[in-house]
Amino acid sequence: MTELLQTLVLGLLLGGVYALAASGLTLIFGVMRVINIAHGAFLIVGAFVTYWLWDSFGIDPLLAIVFTTPIVFAIGWLTYKVVVSPVRTAPMASTVLLTFGLALVLEGAMGEIWGNNSTAVRPSYTDESFTIGGLFLPKAQVYGGLIAVVVLTLLWVLLTKTWLGRAIRAAATNPASAELVGIKVAAVAALVFGIGIAAAGAGGAITAVLYPFVPGSHYAWIARLLAIVVLGGLGSLNGAVLGALLFGLAETMTSAYVSPAWATAVPYAIVFAVLLLRPQGILGMRLREDAVPA
Repeated sequence: MTELLQTLVLGLLLGGVYALAASGLTLIFGVMRVINIAHGAFLIVGAFVTYWLWDSFGIDPLLAIVFTTPIVFAIGWLTYKVVVSPVRTAPMASTVLLTFGLALVLEGAMGEIWGNNSTAVRPSYTDESFTIGGLFLPKAQVYGGLIAVVVLTLLWVLLTKTWLGRAIRAAATNPASAELVGIKVAAVAALVFGIGIAAAGAGGAITAVLYPFVPGSHYAWIARLLAIVVLGGLGSLNGAVLGALLFGLAETMTSAYVSPAWATAVPYAIVFAVLLLRPQGILGMRLREDAVPA
């Protein structure tokens, strides 16, 4: 029973980190209808920025989120203005190809700046654990999961309790009507892209402590994040959180009770099974495709 409880807690903590990273991806899609294939690359950028702050200035990698997040936000906002904005209204296939190319450019840039060797961020508490009853919880995973919850809560407050959040939700629901009431949808899209990328950067800061990484690690991360947002429902922030928690639990349960070798495959099998029953995802909305534009 103790082992099961520990596995569940670790799965939820891991799912919280996944939820933080996936929230930006689903937010960008919800407002812009852009599937950002470069999202995983921005996550790795956040990991490398965290490594740089830790290695050069001795800043704790998890506390470095307060620096990493605005840095990555600025990179995301500038990227949107220069690269994404001109094709924002293009067919989805075009934006997928564009962001895939952007991911390759970011991978090459990271390789030039930081090299292609495996990198790890290992603060003093990496090998320490909390002992609660019979549970042994790694400090890095506990701290990372709690910080992910805090950042997700701040994002939820931004989206639900502020004027900017109302503007974002209006732009996502009906861009034309939002324009009519004075909301500058193009400016909102730029902010949303920056916020989404900043969430990926914050997730990258946490994952830098949990996993080693190289510039090419973004391939594995974008596959995982796309699976999570599709499972939860594209464009649904609540769905991304739910999908991430289920994904994290599936990984840890599989590692503990089946084999670590199957920890990657089983969550994707669950995604496939859910989509067979509910193609729009758990909390996604089924979109009408029978309407023909005038």
